Amino acid sequence: MADGGTAVSPSHEVQIRTRMFARVIGPLFAFSCITAVVRASDMKALVTDFGANPSWSWVTGAFVLTGGLIIVALHQYWHGSPSIIVSLVGWLLALRGLLLLAFPSTFMSMTNSVLAAGALWRTVCICFPVLGLYLTYVGWRPHPVGRRPRPQAQPGICRAPRN
Repeated sequence: MADGGTAVSPSHEVQIRTRMFARVIGPLFAFSCITAVVRASDMKALVTDFGANPSWSWVTGAFVLTGGLIIVALHQYWHGSPSIIVSLVGWLLALRGLLLLAFPSTFMSMTNSVLAAGALWRTVCICFPVLGLYLTYVGWRPHPVGRRPRPQAQPGICRAPRN
């Protein structure tokens, strides 16, 4: 319920929730992928060091799985590009966390394969920052004046006019 005892329409709630997730996911994707491009010469060493200590995959997997499950649990919407992207990110993060926890050697092998395939890695490093910038825009853009959805009264509740 919004202030004043009125309910917010379901579509407006979906938009708000999608914007909130986009505000976090967008900058994360943009900054982390741009940083990976800037530090491209360090990536192989970082992945090798990460894979050398099983504790890293366990702790990282637990946090990534938790983050993915939070998105999956709180954002089950599949209408419109931003909502679809946020929901897919949640499922992909949950899968990534699961792989890190349960199959760390398989995950590290896949990561090394992506780094070795230079064209695939470059494609990912182009697409994900663009996706991140798009989500950042979706999350932080101001609402156009006059286009904000109005809160709707709850059905079945009558309210006497105030004097």
